[in-house]
Amino acid sequence: MNGLLETLTDLETDEDAYELKILNGFEHNNSALKSQIKLPSLKPWLRVQALNVTRHAAALRPFQHDEFGTDPASPSDAHIDAVNELISSLRVQLMDMSKKVGNIAEIAIREPDTKHLQQLMSRKDRAHDWVRAIEQIWDFYFELFGQRQSKFGNWLLGCDRIALDCYQDVYMGLGIAQSIPAPAPFSYMKTGFSPATFRRGIPLSKLGQQINPFPLIQLPYHRLINPWTLGAVLHEVSHNLQTDLNLRQAIPRAIAQRLLKAGMSRMVATTWTNWHSETFADMSGLLLGGPGIVASLMDIAARSTQSTLYFHAGAPHPVPYLRVFISIELLKRMGFPEEADRYSQMWQRIYPNPRAGNLPSELLSTFSQANQLVVDTICFTQYQQLGGKTLAEVTGFKPHHQRMIEEAGERLAKGNDPGIIPERFLIPASRWALDKKLAEPGVITDNFYKALARR
Repeated sequence: MNGLLETLTDLETDEDAYELKILNGFEHNNSALKSQIKLPSLKPWLRVQALNVTRHAAALRPFQHDEFGTDPASPSDAHIDAVNELISSLRVQLMDMSKKVGNIAEIAIREPDTKHLQQLMSRKDRAHDWVRAIEQIWDFYFELFGQRQSKFGNWLLGCDRIALDCYQDVYMGLGIAQSIPAPAPFSYMKTGFSPATFRRGIPLSKLGQQINPFPLIQLPYHRLINPWTLGAVLHEVSHNLQTDLNLRQAIPRAIAQRLLKAGMSRMVATTWTNWHSETFADMSGLLLGGPGIVASLMDIAARSTQSTLYFHAGAPHPVPYLRVFISIELLKRMGFPEEADRYSQMWQRIYPNPRAGNLPSELLSTFSQANQLVVDTICFTQYQQLGGKTLAEVTGFKPHHQRMIEEAGERLAKGNDPGIIPERFLIPASRWALDKKLAEPGVITDNFYKALARR
């Protein structure tokens, strides 16, 4: 900040002082001086060019901790500090640029020939590009944090608490101590888009390829108003868990080895390996939330026959038709065979002919075996990163947890306190209340967010 003030001071030096320097340094017949005499408005205009850049740098300031409110829905100090660290590191470079613009502006004022004027324009151009890049980042977080001051603040707070609960459950279940990730995931609303996540520690185009300091969970409005569809939160959080647990290389490698060892072709093994991240997120989300998460997945996957049975080579998502059967396979292995059978019958009733799309014959003929192997590899294979445990052991969803969810659903419908149930279980609880028609959808939604806000 001292450098910034010094630059501002330099640029605001009295105009008469500049005139004196010019008169002392040049003779009246000097061509540069003649140009200045002919263009009396050039000198103040040049000073403004440097001043603009410097003021831009000053305006892109760090956020204050209380700038977006002080209630529970407001961004935490940790989130604001993480963003401020990113912005401050970029502002250091911008302030250095602005100082150089100020220096070349002084030279151009003393010697306003074409060479120096063009040098100033080039420096200013580069500085403005940097200003725009930082401004894009600043504006991105300003909008995200600003949502917490709107009527959606408590909804987003509820999603934050669900995401945090997922992290706590997994890290408490590990067989080995892992470094604690911080800050926790941060939720925001984005209309017109599907649920998505931006993982910690990766460069984002939204941030000009700067590193994202904490997980972002993007949720559309139509999901937020229907909390029984928020299985997406568990799915998106699981993408971040896979990264933070250093499983993004181990999982696809294990899948490929397992399928090739079983005699699958390279095409089949490559396809399932490409699906590893989305499949992991589906599996982890189901292990965190139980059977109700399958219904949430079916909400997404159930579309026209052409869309649900469409295969695109190299796509990261499993074919929607197959994606549901992958979760059904896990549900069966979790100890819910009756629920798995019901979902399977429903899905086959909607899509009775798997060959109605463009699914490769080899992928279909090997699906049953490959599905079992992949589910086993992701969920029931021990990993060093999990402390020698399986993912199913770490998350630990059991049949009796479903009974807790059902009781919580009945309480939600009545507007009663759901009790000490984990936050993530409130999503399937709202689904249970809706499916059983225990209350009107709007009542369930209101009580869902009220229960989370009281945590």
